[in-house]
Amino acid sequence: MTDPSQMDSVLDAVARGDSAAFMQVVQAHGLMLRSYIGAQVFNTGDVDDLAQETFIAAYRSLHSFKRGDDMGAWLRGIARNKVLMHFRSSQRRSSALDRFRAEVAEIVGAELDVAAAHEKPEHIEALLRCIAKLPDKLRRVVHAGLEGMKVQALAEALQTSAGAIYQLHYRANQLLRECVVKEVQNV
Repeated sequence: MTDPSQMDSVLDAVARGDSAAFMQVVQAHGLMLRSYIGAQVFNTGDVDDLAQETFIAAYRSLHSFKRGDDMGAWLRGIARNKVLMHFRSSQRRSSALDRFRAEVAEIVGAELDVAAAHEKPEHIEALLRCIAKLPDKLRRVVHAGLEGMKVQALAEALQTSAGAIYQLHYRANQLLRECVVKEVQNV
């Protein structure tokens, strides 16, 4: 939609209350906007979310768009602000999560040390045997967790979603719990 008269008619329709007319703007600029955001943000889910947030913000502030200006440039300006806010928010969450982990480690660290000191070598050996018995995908999830790999990175490596990784982790824990109980009873 590069023709200014087409854009004017769409803007007129939106101004009259036809919110569905804004879909023409989304269709005309969606690919460009997602490409712009995708060049800066590598998670496709975040790209889609940021593009949607950009279009919502554009719709809400459409009254500030100057007719005759480049709609694509205006949308990229909104997207740039959304991306910057995304990075700031992610950084705050990451810092907060790191602080939380440090506090938890400090609080329960001594208790974990005591529990680990009382762990029998037979139990650890049973756990290692049980991990080896897991199906490949579950074993990879367990190893990744032990190595501190981020859920999103593991999801990308296994070509699945973060939710699927959580489910695999839960299933692996169930199987390991059952297996270790059986192994320890047989010792």
